[in-house]
Amino acid sequence: MTTAITGNVTDLYPSRGATEVSTPRQDPVVWGSPDTPGPIANADLQSFERDGFLAIDQLITEDEVAVYHQELERLITDPGIRADERSIIEPKSKEIRSVFEVHKISEVFASLVRDERVVGRARQILGSDVYVHQSRINVKPGFGASGFYWHSDFETWHAEDGLPNMRTVSVSIALTENYDTNGGLMIMPGSHRTFLGCAGATPKDNYKKSLQMQDAGTPSDEALTKMASEYGIKLFTGKAGSATWFDCNCMHGSGDNITPFPRSNVFIVFNSVENAAVEPFAAPVRRPPFIGARDFTPVR
Repeated sequence: MTTAITGNVTDLYPSRGATEVSTPRQDPVVWGSPDTPGPIANADLQSFERDGFLAIDQLITEDEVAVYHQELERLITDPGIRADERSIIEPKSKEIRSVFEVHKISEVFASLVRDERVVGRARQILGSDVYVHQSRINVKPGFGASGFYWHSDFETWHAEDGLPNMRTVSVSIALTENYDTNGGLMIMPGSHRTFLGCAGATPKDNYKKSLQMQDAGTPSDEALTKMASEYGIKLFTGKAGSATWFDCNCMHGSGDNITPFPRSNVFIVFNSVENAAVEPFAAPVRRPPFIGARDFTPVR
């Protein structure tokens, strides 16, 4: 395997070159030891290491869901939030699709980030203190909200944000019910063990387009067919309050929501303080800090 050097950091995962490249994972999946304290049972940690994800039937209670959902509604109906660059607008409906850096905009969501049921699991998986690399609320109303095409988050965070290693974990907490029909999260179990370096250079300010419709950093149909044949596809359903933790390199995506039933969630990305971002590995400039944080202060 050929690696490049960015500053003083070796690029273990080349991407955005002339051709698509498959690289075996060079990093642990679970960085903590069996003795690392936290709310995840050892058997569940082993499952996370094997599959790359962990589903939890109820991470937050019904009463808490109501509070967070009310806050989501307040944010997406606030004209000031809509005008903020941290809000991403759905191309077709012109409605808010996502609001980024929500833990800085809202003390309600900031308290969720600090909740030990949430951050404690991140510390346990990553084996260190953690900071928020990205947070957002996603809104997928019925009747046509578009999905997110297949991708590895780490491919983007490595190429465009400069995260050196796969020491990052995400949690998606459902604020509405996830049916098998309303555009739920799909993951290829085990795909986190292979890094797929995508072909094609990164355009400047790629984030402005990619947050509405992914283009750069998307795998080929041939690679996706091969991975899906090898790993299969798991679709996540669950009540409001359920959650899915998943490794940064999982191949995942979601379909359009053409049902009448909305699907909204809060999405938090925790990165190890020992894996702080450097310069992008395959992009001309950094993405804005509300998408890829440059504040590495540990969550307390």
